[in-house]
Amino acid sequence: MVVSEASGTSTEPTAQAIPGAYPDTSWTREYQTLSQAVHARRAEYTTQSKVRVKVGTWNVASLKGTEKDIGGWFVGGKGVTESLAGLSVSRTQGSQGESSPGSEETHPRESVVEQEERLSRKDSTIPRNDAGSLPHDAEVGIYALGLQEVIDINSATEALKPYTDTTAANKWKKAVEEALPQGYQLIAEQQLIGLLLLVYASPQLAPEIRNVCTTSVGTGLMGYMGNKGAVTARIVLGETTRMVFVNSHLSAGADKAALDRRDWDASQIVSRTRFDSISDPITGQQAKTEAIGDEDFAFWFGDLNYRLEGIPGEDVRRLLMLHTRNEYDLSGSSVSKIEDELARPGSTSELDPASLQATLASLLPHDELHQRQRAHKAFHEGWREGEIKFLPTYKYDVGSVGVFDSSEKKRAPSWCDRILYRTRRDKLGYENRKAEEEAAQKRDEQLKAEGIITAAADEDTLFEYNPDTDGDYDEDDGDEDDALKADVVLTRAGFQDEMTLDYYTAHQRVLSSDHKPLDAIFTLKYDAVVPELKSKVYSEVAKELDKAENEGRPTISVVIDRKTSGEDGLIQESSTSDAENVDFGDIRYGQAKCRTVTIANTGRVPASIGFIDRPIGVGQKEGTAPEWLLIRYDDEHDQKFSTPSKECRDLEPGDACTIELLVHICSFDVVRRLNEGLESIDDILVLRVRDGRDHFITVRGQWLPSSFGRSVDKLIRIPEGGIRKLQHQRPKGSSRKEHTAPINEENPSLSSPVMWSAPRELFRLTEAIEDLAERAVADWSMKGADRDEDASPWQNHVGWPFARDSWTLEDGSTRDDLKFNIREALDNDQPFDQYISAETTVLQRLETLAETLLEFLGGLEDGIVSEDSWFHLESGILVQAKAKQPLSQEDEKGWVLETLSDSPSRSVSFVLLMSTLARIASEVSSSEPAGTLPSPLKDAGLLLPSSPTKSTTGEQESPSAHRSKVNRAFAEIFSRLIINAPLPSKSKERKTQEERLARIFELFLDDGNQT
Repeated sequence: MVVSEASGTSTEPTAQAIPGAYPDTSWTREYQTLSQAVHARRAEYTTQSKVRVKVGTWNVASLKGTEKDIGGWFVGGKGVTESLAGLSVSRTQGSQGESSPGSEETHPRESVVEQEERLSRKDSTIPRNDAGSLPHDAEVGIYALGLQEVIDINSATEALKPYTDTTAANKWKKAVEEALPQGYQLIAEQQLIGLLLLVYASPQLAPEIRNVCTTSVGTGLMGYMGNKGAVTARIVLGETTRMVFVNSHLSAGADKAALDRRDWDASQIVSRTRFDSISDPITGQQAKTEAIGDEDFAFWFGDLNYRLEGIPGEDVRRLLMLHTRNEYDLSGSSVSKIEDELARPGSTSELDPASLQATLASLLPHDELHQRQRAHKAFHEGWREGEIKFLPTYKYDVGSVGVFDSSEKKRAPSWCDRILYRTRRDKLGYENRKAEEEAAQKRDEQLKAEGIITAAADEDTLFEYNPDTDGDYDEDDGDEDDALKADVVLTRAGFQDEMTLDYYTAHQRVLSSDHKPLDAIFTLKYDAVVPELKSKVYSEVAKELDKAENEGRPTISVVIDRKTSGEDGLIQESSTSDAENVDFGDIRYGQAKCRTVTIANTGRVPASIGFIDRPIGVGQKEGTAPEWLLIRYDDEHDQKFSTPSKECRDLEPGDACTIELLVHICSFDVVRRLNEGLESIDDILVLRVRDGRDHFITVRGQWLPSSFGRSVDKLIRIPEGGIRKLQHQRPKGSSRKEHTAPINEENPSLSSPVMWSAPRELFRLTEAIEDLAERAVADWSMKGADRDEDASPWQNHVGWPFARDSWTLEDGSTRDDLKFNIREALDNDQPFDQYISAETTVLQRLETLAETLLEFLGGLEDGIVSEDSWFHLESGILVQAKAKQPLSQEDEKGWVLETLSDSPSRSVSFVLLMSTLARIASEVSSSEPAGTLPSPLKDAGLLLPSSPTKSTTGEQESPSAHRSKVNRAFAEIFSRLIINAPLPSKSKERKTQEERLARIFELFLDDGNQT
């Protein structure tokens, strides 16, 4: 259905006229593509046009001077002998200014004798004063000329050339273009050795021609050489009508083998000819290539070389020359040749038919081309030909009008040169008939198998032979009325075109070749596209389809939480201008920050949303989100944050959901990459809307460098003021965005000067922990009488204050806040009291500082004791185990310190930490009188091989035994944190390694007073 926006004159209010109503786009929903919708409105941008198409063919036999005749007969319509071409004077007088020969009284057309006597290769052989009998010059819109043997194809030199010599083509193009009216343009050209195809269009028509494609197929020597074959051109007229022109030269010869070879040549041309594809305007699809048969109108012309079969050539020659001698007066050499031929014995001059057309009708049943068509051997797939009312075009004596071959060979006259045509309707009709015949044959075979058709019926005569009518012209070959009747063709693009054959004749009075040129004139009515109107329709349809598509496509709105946390803890508005940008502000190690994103279905249809894999850069990990970002939907409050899955969630129109984005950087691998500038808090989430557009949500934050996650060698190079002070010491004019690699000012390298003997953060943490541990024990001793508890924390947990299960502050959020403040104090090199509230108890401060120390040690790159140092220590332990006299405790401690002395900063850090742990162990072990300490109730999840984790209440143990357990607990907690030892794969080896690690620690934790 074609709908025009301009159609309709009703004054009744429509739904579309109501304010707020949605436009009626139901018609656009019938089409899946823009091309289909535009094509449905083709009547609005096409106009009916008409053009004459002249198709000409001529075998010039590689003779010189033939190009001088091309303009006269092909462009000027001259050289036609009406009495021998089936044209009447009355027919030629009324066509657009055309005049019959001899109508000009002052300058009558040159006679045949005069014409033959002045024959010269330097001049045209066209009769002088010939006004032309056919439409000519500007009366024709498209000229398609097919020439054969423009060079000598029998020459081995020419046939085997690896290239095409364009000299002959240029000569013929020059001759044609000199004859054409001004402004005609060459739109297609193709040459194959002696074959040449030229297609010209008028200046009004040339801009309408698109998709020109030419090709050639050789079928000569070895089946591929170009001495025989075809040259082909495909054009599209007015963006609606495909036209194909095939100029061919098939195999010569009058025997059966030559006939079969001509059929084979034709089939090869069809099967091997390919054109560039054109998008189908209806489906929008584009095939790989197109072939002969995909067009709307096809013209196949050239020297097809089909002969007259089953009739003596001598008889044909004599019979036809009875008609050609009427064109001569009583003088001239040609008359003598004709008379000599007719006077020979056996002449059939007395059997001269009443008219030329009766003679031709008696010869045409012997035409091989018609026979092969009827036998479905060649050109039977819908190909047609106008009625033949002209003399055979081959073979004549060069320079004569009507003298057939008078040489010794005396070749029989034949209609070798032909012009066939076919419409898309013809092709489809043939295919339908073929399908019906195959179906009928299949039904007959089934009936025979069932015994319905008897054997006698199978033996019925299929054809009847009547010798009286043998040789009559078959009416199925067409008559004049059928040839001139217009064919309405539904083109491949869906347009209705019409084509009629107006003229089909030979130019008998062209004398320069042994073939007579042949042409056919068609009138084509077609729907031409008006580009301006199509552009307007295209724009309208595109808008309507876009509107309809948008209304039927899921649409969501993304609303981003614009609030960020300021340095002072207050909520501030983000200054970002990006509508889909999530800004987390400053990001610190261990600090959790959450933002919300609201997704609302603002469309008319349900929307299915979900995150998909994001685009990644070099070094980034694949996935829906970076590893430092976790996501949770609003209906998952009972679940933990996680990396978003690819599962989709459905939102009905008007529904909304909230997505929480959490940045919580706790992985030291991520911390190190951020500290070194190898990664940034800047990534993109891709929110996919099924059947809708993707939304790209940018996640950004400003990473604040941390002292956590660095190595000892880098920490000792941080100057006073902390790592954050370096952040504000960039050169003027620089910014973080300008640096894609780490800069020395923020990331102290090994080339920076050493500022401390051990990390300042370690000094501060151990110092604060020692002080608070002493205060905690003292406070407990002073207030012990007033407490209801049975025991202190260090009495209940031998790993206090470093064992997780020994901590008295169980509120996770409070602990996280305290640890955050402690880390801030360390990174800014400020006193802890400035960041910790005065209301915080000593125990709470001590325990959170202890936990922070554990985190700090766990994040040290390569630990305090490196892997190489541990290798030497472990080797020494194995040697001492085999020694007959082991080292004393003091000697063993000295050996350990000597092994660590290769790295002074690590050695100092080790001694500093061991001293702190030894003092704390001594403090908590001596806080109660000897003999009154209960056995530990818990070991904070630690395995203490030397003692049970729990004992009967009231069991007494000595202070030295309690100190040993504290030492072992500290050793098991800290050994893996400060010693970078590779973990063995077998459990027995791991247990042995743990004993060796604990042994090193116990050397430095033992105060030497135990018995």
